[in-house]
Amino acid sequence: MKTLKDILKPVVIKQLTGDDSISVSDICFDSRKVTLGSLFIATRGTQTDGHNFISMAIEKGAVAVVCEEIPVNAPANITFVVVADASEALGYIASAFYDNPSSKLKLVGITGTNGKTTTVTLLYHMFKELGFKAGLISTVKYYVNDREVASTHTTPDAIQLNRLMAEMVYEGCEYCFIEVSSHSIVQHRIAGLKFAGAIFSNITHDHLDFHKTFDEYIKAKQKFFNDLPKDAFALTNLDDRNGMIMVQNTKASVKTYSLRSMADFRCKIIDNQFEGMQLQIDGTDVWTHFIGEFNAHNLLAVYASAVLLDQEKIEILKIISSLTSVSGRFETIRSNSGVTAIVDYAHTPDALENVLKTINQIRTGQEQLITVVGCGGDRDRTKRPEMAKIAADNSSKVILTSDNPRSEEPTEIIAEMMTGIDATNQRKVLNITDRREAIRTACMLAQKGDIILVAGKGHEDYQEVKGVKHHFDDREIVREQFQMLSNN
Repeated sequence: MKTLKDILKPVVIKQLTGDDSISVSDICFDSRKVTLGSLFIATRGTQTDGHNFISMAIEKGAVAVVCEEIPVNAPANITFVVVADASEALGYIASAFYDNPSSKLKLVGITGTNGKTTTVTLLYHMFKELGFKAGLISTVKYYVNDREVASTHTTPDAIQLNRLMAEMVYEGCEYCFIEVSSHSIVQHRIAGLKFAGAIFSNITHDHLDFHKTFDEYIKAKQKFFNDLPKDAFALTNLDDRNGMIMVQNTKASVKTYSLRSMADFRCKIIDNQFEGMQLQIDGTDVWTHFIGEFNAHNLLAVYASAVLLDQEKIEILKIISSLTSVSGRFETIRSNSGVTAIVDYAHTPDALENVLKTINQIRTGQEQLITVVGCGGDRDRTKRPEMAKIAADNSSKVILTSDNPRSEEPTEIIAEMMTGIDATNQRKVLNITDRREAIRTACMLAQKGDIILVAGKGHEDYQEVKGVKHHFDDREIVREQFQMLSNN
């Protein structure tokens, strides 16, 4: 148990009323989780304002409250701490409450539109293979060394984040690799963390429902690098036109990686097949189990980060040659009849185009490429016609379907997607609202040698409709359909 004074040390306080020497048993920003002895932090969210729940938190046993304004008729027996931004203060408070776990780990974060999950997951497996205990915080999974923890967000809230890292420290982890989403940066979920390194992958059209403009999206990512300490590294992708913009104001040591130009770390694709890809990384040839230029960038970022973390180049390359793809990222399933299905998380225009271009570079051109794709509901609507256009321009046939419609009607989402299809491409497009039926149709249309891309959901094992998550796994559906067709 800690005193309030101890956990407030890193926080800039505007006003304090009451006793700061009291003991605090727990910290919460959700009033429903408050117990006797808790410190309640009243954060302002996009949906709710924690200030409206201060009285509830006190009724449930909170002994102190961090807020941006003290409520009228505040109880005299409760300590109130006024700060400029409660969400930012929460990050520093969580870090102090859990004994600053990020300073006891070599914490490396990656931000960017695409490639985050693959890069951090491969770094985690790389360092496990190198003999280290390590942690992982990603969209797909959280790991405390070998123990899997259920994943809720790309970047968890500040309390969960620090609790996870405290568990990593307790279990002897030396490294932690984390995806850093643009939402988490703006919402201060990573405030108070000490990073040993940061990686920029790329930035393309995404999350404009949240950030409103592309410029604001860039600034959100840039803030991550601006806040790095001097002793950290900032590794950026020179092949992205915003790569150097990301690091222009950082105090960290800037390093670059590229497939196309002179950089600190370079890579060249020697051979690209469905079975794998031969790369030349910093002058050394290495065979990998990955496909496509986007994965060459991911692997180069992994290699560069490991070198910057003082690992031996030859050992890194040996392990890179043994690494396999991340769940739901260009995951290949083959039927007995010679059809290849690829399940991928591509849910942005750039990611979808990258995957389709990779497939088209490898295929002979004689086989059909059938793409099944949808767009999520309650998210950036501007990318819907763009996603459909990219699918139609780069495929033999396209089936537009549901993704996670959430509160929206799937038919309306598909109608918006259809506005991106020109007259020439309309003949190759089918609309099938039911995603299972869409995948089944793609499997039935495919002949020997054909390729099916099922895009958008990747590793996800659910479909969210009207606020309810139903079990749904693209990979399971593809395997079921392949099995049924082989039995007929």
